[in-house]
Amino acid sequence: MSWKTVCSTDEVGEHSIKLFDVDGVSILVANVGDGFRAYPPVCPHMEEPLIESGICANGQLTCTKHLWQWDMRTGEPKGPAEKCMLLYEVKAENGQVLVNLEQELEYDFDEDDDDDY
Repeated sequence: MSWKTVCSTDEVGEHSIKLFDVDGVSILVANVGDGFRAYPPVCPHMEEPLIESGICANGQLTCTKHLWQWDMRTGEPKGPAEKCMLLYEVKAENGQVLVNLEQELEYDFDEDDDDDY
């Protein structure tokens, strides 16, 4: 395992998201209220940057571009979402948020997706 410090626990407010770069890898960190989660920084639907279009509320992350939603704790889709969110393994220790960066998590995007959805 390759645990990397991403940020301090006080850098991401409760029920919010923040984008970080760790060794050239963009990681979206969320403070879900009962802990931290980390995801690739784009929506698995059409690569929309979630730091711009993502809203977290009530344990759900919503991409406002097409209203796809996920359970922030599990990454499971809700509503119209058809793909799960990928999750990095995360732990908080000594006031720091650490992410297991064994490998960068990336989505497989369909080439025939268009912006009409």
